[in-house]
Amino acid sequence: MAEGFARNIGLKAESAGVKAGSGVNPDAIKVMAEIGINISKQYSKAIDEKKLPDYDAVISMCSVKTVDFCPSTFIGTQANWNIEDPKGQTPDVFRRVRDEIKSKVEELART
Repeated sequence: MAEGFARNIGLKAESAGVKAGSGVNPDAIKVMAEIGINISKQYSKAIDEKKLPDYDAVISMCSVKTVDFCPSTFIGTQANWNIEDPKGQTPDVFRRVRDEIKSKVEELART
């Protein structure tokens, strides 16, 4: 969802995680479509440490801290948003998480 919001406001963004995946949670696709953002073609990519110097910011969500993944030479913005994982929860939880992510991405874009 964060990548979708970032791209929607004109930022270059890549979503990655500890494990690569084949697609996006269908419930996330639905709640993003409700607000006119299509993330159905996105997929989870594995973290590529070689790309870290190219990033301005590295943001983690849930309980994983970015410092665990970023070498000490990474000089961009690092943050952990500690956002609830909505997987397996109701559409209302997905909407709340979506709105929280939107707010965080907009705040990041202003900095």
